[in-house]
Amino acid sequence: MDMIAEASHVARHEAARAAMAAAGSAPSRTAQGGEFLTFRLGAEEYGIDILRVQEIRSYEQPTRIANAPAFIKGVVNLRGVIVPIIDLRVKLGCETVEYNTFTVVVVLNVKGRVVGAVVDSVSDVLELNKEQIKPSPELNSSVDASYITGIGAVKTAGAGDDGKDAERMLILMDIEGLMSSADMGLIND
Repeated sequence: MDMIAEASHVARHEAARAAMAAAGSAPSRTAQGGEFLTFRLGAEEYGIDILRVQEIRSYEQPTRIANAPAFIKGVVNLRGVIVPIIDLRVKLGCETVEYNTFTVVVVLNVKGRVVGAVVDSVSDVLELNKEQIKPSPELNSSVDASYITGIGAVKTAGAGDDGKDAERMLILMDIEGLMSSADMGLIND
């Protein structure tokens, strides 16, 4: 029975992805809430719009491209499509970048282009309503927070030190804006 529910869930996402592709790129749905794929970069947990995710793959060493910035790890051949691989840990300045068995590549469909993003691990898919999403913080001009669309407040039952509900913070990213930014050099507008 779970397989039927999962197939229905995937079909719903594929239908929404097809509708977005037909209508052109839609603005971020973060303000209205929605479903987010959550992943870890260092000690922080991030979330991206699930409709941008094509698949999740184990990390494999990409073919390095000469003179590419450090955050572009190289390219891989994904069923005949050459996919650039971006290490989000390097791009976002994480303290340590370590490849282990949990390291994965989130394959994204951004403005019709397939791009891979290396993350420490994928957690789960969460549905957040607009009441659970707080506006992104205003930071000084030396910090680029333009790709943070909001902060999700996720309650975890009984996870606190005292056995009470705990709240974890989820940094919601505009992954399409990040991947299509001029400094990435991946997508021409």
